[in-house]
Amino acid sequence: MFTDSSRYYSLPTLKFTAEDGREIAYKARRFLPRSDEIQAHMEVVITQGDRLDIITARTLGDPEHFWRLCDANRTMNPAELVNDDRIGERMVIPYPGFEGEA
Repeated sequence: MFTDSSRYYSLPTLKFTAEDGREIAYKARRFLPRSDEIQAHMEVVITQGDRLDIITARTLGDPEHFWRLCDANRTMNPAELVNDDRIGERMVIPYPGFEGEA
């Protein structure tokens, strides 16, 4: 259901049995890793026009790994990382391959 680059790939698939007996599969809940688990590889300064996918491709080598930057910067919402309110602020870039705890 998820590619191996997905943040949900390694989570176990659980089952819920409805009252009518149907089994409904779902992924276990994913929590953000703790701050002390994240080793910063570098930081980038947010500039006008930055896009998270471009920053991720440039720093981690894969634009689909934007969620790793979300984890490292403690946000569930990617839009919070690069917007006009953040220009001039630093964003933590984790080591490539960092996944934290599932």
